[in-house]
Amino acid sequence: MGIGGSIFLIALGAIFAFAVQADLGWLDLSVVGWVLMLAGVAGLLVTLYFWNSRRRTVVATPARGDRVVTERVVPVQDDRVVQEYREVRRPGRTV
Repeated sequence: MGIGGSIFLIALGAIFAFAVQADLGWLDLSVVGWVLMLAGVAGLLVTLYFWNSRRRTVVATPARGDRVVTERVVPVQDDRVVQEYREVRRPGRTV
C-alpha cells in the first residue's frame, strides 16, 4: 500500500468519522471512518516493518564522524557460499 496510501486512508477515515454529519439510515459514516483509519494504520505499520527489514549497508568514513552500519549477509546457492560485496559512495563534485 505504501506510506502515502496509508496516510490517505487515515485522513479520509478521520474526515468520515469526525467531520461528516450525514444520515444515510443504513450506513453509519463514523463506523466507516474508523474502519478506514484502522486500515490505514495497519497498512502504515506493515509498510514500516518491511522498510526496516531491508538489508542496510552504509559505507562511510568514520574519520569525519559518520556512522558505519553493515549487516553481513551471506546467501547460499546450491550448497555453496556466495560472498557479496557492495560499496556505496556519496556523490562527489562533478568537474
